[in-house]
Amino acid sequence: MSSSAPPLIAAIEAGGTKFVCAVGTGPEDLRDVTRIPTTTPEETMGEVCRYLTMMKAKHGDFAAIGVGSFGPIDLDTSSKSFGYITTTPKPGWQYVDVVNMLRTRYHVPVAFDTDVNAAVLGEYLWGAGKGIDPLIYITVGTGVGGGVLVHGQLLHGLLHPEIGHLVVPPPLNSTAVQGICHCPFHKSCVEGYISGAALAVRWGVKADALPEDHPAWDEVAGVMAHALMNLTLSLCPKRIILGGGVMEQPHILPLIRGKLSKVMNGYLRVPELGREIDQFIVGPGLKGKSGILGALALGRYVL
Repeated sequence: MSSSAPPLIAAIEAGGTKFVCAVGTGPEDLRDVTRIPTTTPEETMGEVCRYLTMMKAKHGDFAAIGVGSFGPIDLDTSSKSFGYITTTPKPGWQYVDVVNMLRTRYHVPVAFDTDVNAAVLGEYLWGAGKGIDPLIYITVGTGVGGGVLVHGQLLHGLLHPEIGHLVVPPPLNSTAVQGICHCPFHKSCVEGYISGAALAVRWGVKADALPEDHPAWDEVAGVMAHALMNLTLSLCPKRIILGGGVMEQPHILPLIRGKLSKVMNGYLRVPELGREIDQFIVGPGLKGKSGILGALALGRYVL
């Protein structure tokens, strides 16, 4: 490999149901992608390390490891628990030291961030948010999470963005079989209403089995529109990308755009909230690879 060639990176998208792992140099060179079920930390991380060791033998040394993880996670480099998954509700995964485990094993820099911050970085470099700043990426799947990029940097602060727990008004006149918010922490938040897990409980049917004309979709759009209004007014992004399994329904983005226009009620008279709203609220350009390519991008940034 010549000195000008991009570095080989090991990438890990650590999710609550599966870990996606790969090695590569970028979106055109993503090698040997594998999926490992998320079971116990010992079993899952053991499988991850076996895979990375096999990839190292096959493709050569990697320069860094990038990890985009479910959370909450500790991103404070001065903290004793930096690099840990912390107070996650995922059984058995509280205070798991992901970063040190990988550093000790492979002796390379390890970049660590949330899976959604990784995804927004991947979309910024190679996807639907290429070169657009500020940029927000929200995923609506089993849960709801969001990553934010401002001035070319991923947003960190007290912790990291927890967009899924933004408070929103309860859906009006809901006909859901179990109409309450299904977040164990809050009484009226985005994740508790429209995550895949919440939809299954609220309506008694998994999201991918709901027909296009089901009233659940109108509620999904309404809840998301309130969240997007809050984000638009507070962070002033130039684009918001909506990904995850629930957002893959072909009719949902137009519904959300319409609801956002309605709740904004003419405030902020800009093209992005009018004739150009289909360029403001978009789907991911990297499709299902936003997370793993984002993890790879994290690894590149740490060098």
